[in-house]
Amino acid sequence: MPTKNKVCIVGSGNWGSAIAKIVGQNCAKLPNFDERVTMYVYEELVNGKKLTEIINETHENVKYLPGHKLPANVVAIPDVVTAAREADILIFVVPHQFVRSLCATLLGKIKPTAVALSLIKGFDQAEGGGIDLISHIITRHLKVPCHVLMGANLAGEVADEKFCETTIGCRDKRLAPLLRDLIQTDYFRVVVVDDEDAVEICGALKNIVACGAGFVDGMNLGDNTKAAVIRLGLMEMIRFVDVFYPGSKLSTFFESCGVADLVTTCYGTFLSKINKQNVLYI
Repeated sequence: MPTKNKVCIVGSGNWGSAIAKIVGQNCAKLPNFDERVTMYVYEELVNGKKLTEIINETHENVKYLPGHKLPANVVAIPDVVTAAREADILIFVVPHQFVRSLCATLLGKIKPTAVALSLIKGFDQAEGGGIDLISHIITRHLKVPCHVLMGANLAGEVADEKFCETTIGCRDKRLAPLLRDLIQTDYFRVVVVDDEDAVEICGALKNIVACGAGFVDGMNLGDNTKAAVIRLGLMEMIRFVDVFYPGSKLSTFFESCGVADLVTTCYGTFLSKINKQNVLYI
């Protein structure tokens, strides 16, 4: 890796903007990173003005993370190739359905030595059926190694600088400390493990368990039943990884990407609440 690593954030929703706040602050003060951070922003009009112009002038993503200032060294760019072409580290934080098209646009137009970090939770459908991990799609379509970050990280709370933890899955022992330093703050604690697939799968499967937790709430079955659903859901997550992605470590499920994210999603997210409402309207 170069002495001054350049960072690009591919995505600018609420989670992408919350991470941009952290990354911008760290790149401004740490010697291993170039101060300027580019952020790919899908261009939209907000009250008749381009969103990129608003972000660059006011240092605030007024549409997706209002009320939170971004560091002045975070530069919003509406063209993904322009944003990413000089980056050494690409942080992907876009809806999963756009990953393939973005990779196709970027292929051959970024540094061949670049690495990616995916913050995208969920699965995609593999060609011919089955599931495909987002990090695998990025690696396969962009021809660069892709690592993952998952955890109990509600974007609004992270932006408010409320303490939380996250998990980075990275097998590259040389790169792992660099990714940790890029993301970690005094309120955002990072633990790095080498169990990449398990970290990413936890970020997807916990949503299924949260649907069950929401159903329990909607049926008014109580906290004991909800706790049982969460515990059984965690056991199913462990079993799923053991069967389909063997070789993972049990300890990974007790990091933020596992049990912590599972609890947060089952209690404090839109997903669990909407499934509660689904039951109430049946």
